[in-house]
Amino acid sequence: MTLHAQLVVDRGSFRLDLDLTIAPGQVVALLGPNGAGKTTALRALAGLLPLTSGHIGLDDEVWDRPPASFVSPEHRPIGVVFQDYLLFNRLTALDNVAFGLRARGTPRAQARRRARDWLSTVGLDDHRDARPRALSGGQAQRVALARALATDPGLLLLDEPLAALDASTRVHIRAELGRHLGAYPGHTLLVTHDPLDAMVLADHLVIVEDGAVVQEGPPATVARRPRTDYVAQLVGLNLYRGVAEDTTVVLDAGSGGTLTIAEPATGPVHVAFPPAAVSLHPEHPGGSPRNSWAVTVAGIEQHAHTVRVRLDGTPPVLADVTPATVAELRLTPGMPLHATVKATEITTYPT
Repeated sequence: MTLHAQLVVDRGSFRLDLDLTIAPGQVVALLGPNGAGKTTALRALAGLLPLTSGHIGLDDEVWDRPPASFVSPEHRPIGVVFQDYLLFNRLTALDNVAFGLRARGTPRAQARRRARDWLSTVGLDDHRDARPRALSGGQAQRVALARALATDPGLLLLDEPLAALDASTRVHIRAELGRHLGAYPGHTLLVTHDPLDAMVLADHLVIVEDGAVVQEGPPATVARRPRTDYVAQLVGLNLYRGVAEDTTVVLDAGSGGTLTIAEPATGPVHVAFPPAAVSLHPEHPGGSPRNSWAVTVAGIEQHAHTVRVRLDGTPPVLADVTPATVAELRLTPGMPLHATVKATEITTYPT
């Protein structure tokens, strides 16, 4: 069975208009900046927010099609893992997992047996009698996942499921979550703002801005060929638009300047390259032909294991350099430099 959804929701001056298709066993990640419509889409799928128009259905079963059909949340075959997990503090881990089954009418003994099986599956067999306050963040996340999967949902909704975890725990739990999602035969929608979660866990990315899809596709394709500034920032690339003629691209007025590319092209294009491809020099460099232009240091910040330098110029650019380079060049805001990028480091593709 395939989940088909055309989500149209009007909320004041905001409109979400989003088409989603999720195949069995597929994980689709929905990404976007704050206010893009991610939570609105999740709430509509869960039945917490009725559609203005469009439809939601799992093959022949219609969940929402205004104005004639609407299935309430408790009657939809869905499981939800919330950002803060929302475990019941007065219940043990076992009873938290059994809760959804009991709410659907499963006898208590049968629900608890199934809950024990799921706690064993997620590696928490020794914590079945623990209450949420005694669990670590990673353990609470796994209890919430077991609770969501115990009812055999047709659709699993994950709302920023790793956001509450610290960095060290997140790496391990991300891998654990990926393993469980790989074994889940249903349909999964992962709502996240974290590109690494999306790239590691999802088969397909859907990126929304201002309530509409701006790009979608396999993670590797999106990472190589971003189509908006938000997506470029998400995957860590410098992105420009311009018009190509042979191996020269004249960039749009918003960024300005020209870039030389390795392969000839014609017409409107995107050009992209990673910040690590940018070299910084105190003076105009000599040597082999390459892109070089004057820039001014606008900001410096630690970025993972490198230093990210924000540079004003024509065009403006981000550069990732080593701490040794920062010390060698004595980088400070306002400092004039020259940025260089080899033509072979630049990816060009049609707009």
